[in-house]
Amino acid sequence: MIGAELLSPESLAVGWLIYVPVVIWAICRAPWVELFTDRRRQHLLFGTVFALFMLWLVRRDFDTGVSYHFIGMTAVTLLLDWPLAIVGALVAQMGLVLLGRQDLAAVGVNGALIILLPVLVTECCAILVERAQPRNPFVYIFVSGFFAAALSALLCLLLALTLLWFDERFAMPYWLEDFVGYLWLLIFPEAFINGMIISALVVFSPEWLETFNRTRYLSAPWKDDDPKS
Repeated sequence: MIGAELLSPESLAVGWLIYVPVVIWAICRAPWVELFTDRRRQHLLFGTVFALFMLWLVRRDFDTGVSYHFIGMTAVTLLLDWPLAIVGALVAQMGLVLLGRQDLAAVGVNGALIILLPVLVTECCAILVERAQPRNPFVYIFVSGFFAAALSALLCLLLALTLLWFDERFAMPYWLEDFVGYLWLLIFPEAFINGMIISALVVFSPEWLETFNRTRYLSAPWKDDDPKS
């Protein structure tokens, strides 16, 4: 997350202009009827909001105004699908604002970086996997889980650094040229956490994953030499 003092008024305004319309679109596309009539979905949504809130509280705050924490949005997107993922993450984000752990003025920029970007990357990966229609669930776990989380973390870090560099309010560290070496220390844990969560859900509770095609992945393979009636 980035503190509001490190961003220019123009960047803060652009963040709101990007974040608010997408949030409104997600609210309009969310399956509210199914949510209100399905206790399982309600419990998943509330549990996800609480888990995100706690995950984002576990972070490293630097004196410069920048904070580092795990994102977790890849698993949330695959679990709830993108509309409810954005809505649930917004609720968790507002909880951080109420606790004073995030600047209200920077909600737009931070929301675009740690919510919208990972949701977009995860949704694109899930769509590509679904179009390929693989029968091996490992493809879903690896591409939609591990790879999507790693790519989301990478893009989030690069865009955040680019934004800080563009606004020229953040003193870039002298070791920035060695940043590529540190990227693996940030990307791998993000991919591991999200990938392990998705792996566990596929094995134990595949019906919880809104983006998991149980009919194709978990059905018995067809054999050409099977006897026909």
